[in-house]
Amino acid sequence: MSVPSDTAITALSGLLSDEGERITRLWAKRLRAETYEVEVPGRDLRAPLRHLLDELARLLRDRGEDAVRLWPEVVRSHGAYRYDQNFEPEDLTREFKSLQEVLLYVYSRRNGGVIDSDVAELVSELIWEADASAQASYARVLKTEEVRFREAAVMESVLNHVEVGILLAETDGMVSFASPPVSRLMGVPMRAVVGARAAGSLAPVLTQVNARHPTGEPFRVQDMPFLRSLREKGPVRGVMMVVERPGGSDATLEMSATPVWEEDHVLAGVIQTFSDRTEAAVKTKALENAHEEVRRLQGQLLRRTRQQALGQLASGAAHALNNFLNVLRLRITLLQREYKPEHVEALDKTVRQIGELVARLQEFSVQRTEELLAEVPVDQTVREALELARGELEQREHPVHTELDLGFPWGVKADAGFFRELIVNLLLSARDRMDGGGTLLVRTRPEGDGWLALRIDDGGSPYAVEELARLFDPLRRDPGAPQFSLFLAVARTQVQRWGGELTVENRPDGSGASFAVRLPRFRDTAEDVEALSPLPPQLAPGGVPHLKRPARRVLVVDDDLDNARMMAEVLGEEGYDVQVAHSPEVALRIWEKHAFDAALLDAVMPEMTGWELARELRQRSPQALLAIVTGADVRGQNRASLALVDAVFRKPIDVGALDEFLTQTRSEDEPAEGLGAPDPAH
Repeated sequence: MSVPSDTAITALSGLLSDEGERITRLWAKRLRAETYEVEVPGRDLRAPLRHLLDELARLLRDRGEDAVRLWPEVVRSHGAYRYDQNFEPEDLTREFKSLQEVLLYVYSRRNGGVIDSDVAELVSELIWEADASAQASYARVLKTEEVRFREAAVMESVLNHVEVGILLAETDGMVSFASPPVSRLMGVPMRAVVGARAAGSLAPVLTQVNARHPTGEPFRVQDMPFLRSLREKGPVRGVMMVVERPGGSDATLEMSATPVWEEDHVLAGVIQTFSDRTEAAVKTKALENAHEEVRRLQGQLLRRTRQQALGQLASGAAHALNNFLNVLRLRITLLQREYKPEHVEALDKTVRQIGELVARLQEFSVQRTEELLAEVPVDQTVREALELARGELEQREHPVHTELDLGFPWGVKADAGFFRELIVNLLLSARDRMDGGGTLLVRTRPEGDGWLALRIDDGGSPYAVEELARLFDPLRRDPGAPQFSLFLAVARTQVQRWGGELTVENRPDGSGASFAVRLPRFRDTAEDVEALSPLPPQLAPGGVPHLKRPARRVLVVDDDLDNARMMAEVLGEEGYDVQVAHSPEVALRIWEKHAFDAALLDAVMPEMTGWELARELRQRSPQALLAIVTGADVRGQNRASLALVDAVFRKPIDVGALDEFLTQTRSEDEPAEGLGAPDPAH
């Protein structure tokens, strides 16, 4: 970019100041002739041109040679403005070319037909820079519009093919939009839904499809979730409706509605979704067997990384928990209709099952930085591992069933979570060798002088001799084998750390292969107990000296309002004086004002963890009883954190154990550290 001379800048600045109106008029006239196909009203055409010329004159007058750099920034928005007026990129170029011609024409007339070369060069450079800036702005808008168009096309395609129907209702109850799945799910033409007003047109539609509640009662217009959402100004979830399809079959639809708000909190309408729940409704009829399906918890772990495996395990866990929650809901429904003690017992049993499931999942998935060696009951762990893997074993086109032959009622020295995970992986590895299904035999037996022999016999094809020799080689190059061999190599190293061995061999009768694990039996000596205890013993009843008066004033700290209130209510019925704090900050203020005997702290809170709060409370009140209440696995906590509290309670909490804990307190001269840390299983 050349530097314009002061003479050229002064000449062009004077020209624009003296002849600005005339230049604008000639420019607009020539532009209209050049872009005759663009229909732009005259008043809209001349005004923006005059603005551009005024800005150019000001910049030449005030900023001198910087005008060549600054004027394109002024022109930049002009490209977007012309896009809105249906200009083409060529029209923009012609527009600035016309300006160049007009400027040189007026300058020539003013100077007696002579055009100074410096002025001509300055005009040319200004026009070139302005055109480039406007074109860039135009292109940016064009690209944005193309992206919006593609997004709209993709959204329309998704709405047409997704299985969930979407309906939009206005504030007056009129249905203004419905995606095609709504028509398919309802079994009526789209015109019967879109444009319908609730009171008038939807009632015949519901009658036509014989809409009814799952209980058999007719489904009324007022029951539609979007109308309820309009009335209640809030979301409505999980409304079930049974409709009769044109072929005579019934379909069960689940509907939910969510209000849409403008920025100023004015209700704009409601979005309602339709989902086909026919298959789920059929399965619900067999809810007595629903808890058996809980065991569908684990995806394939073999030939996958641990991260992928845990993803599948989480999916299975969600399915299992949904089954449990379904059982809970039905039991609660029965309890609402008629109180029976067996309903309460069944609810308590299901809650315990959920807690056991979550605990097993946490033990399975916890990211351990070190092994926690302890006595692991072998036969019990085999049964737990089988429950985790049963869904993946049996729920296939060709199911694999398991036969247990357990005869080792003792323990081995190992990490409980790793040992359970090892068995699950071996079960799934054996399963993958049995594409046609069959039976896995799992046997435990004492062997020799104090050894465990665990064998998993499959019904797959026997291994070739050379294949057996390479199974534990993590660098195998056979297709599909490296991850399997890597798993076996890691598993063998792990078993060897526990003092045992892992082998694979063909069964003597040629009917398959066997995974064999040998581990030494746990020896209950004082030396072993000290070596295997990762944490000091838990606080057992009577393990702490009782005062004449048990703990009475209790502070419950939990950011979940329902959890905190229910805990306070239950403890209140047990005779405790309970206060609730919904944040650590509030808890510390209350603690300073009142004397509490004990505190129950949620482990995970936004501002401060329960462990951090325990440290603050322990500094203020060394003699108080402190307990963590959590749904998480606490083995990731270091010993220093565990030493701050007197117990850890896992959710769902055992009220009896909690009451027993709160009747304990320490003597005045006994510090917290003297008690040791609790067992996480407490």
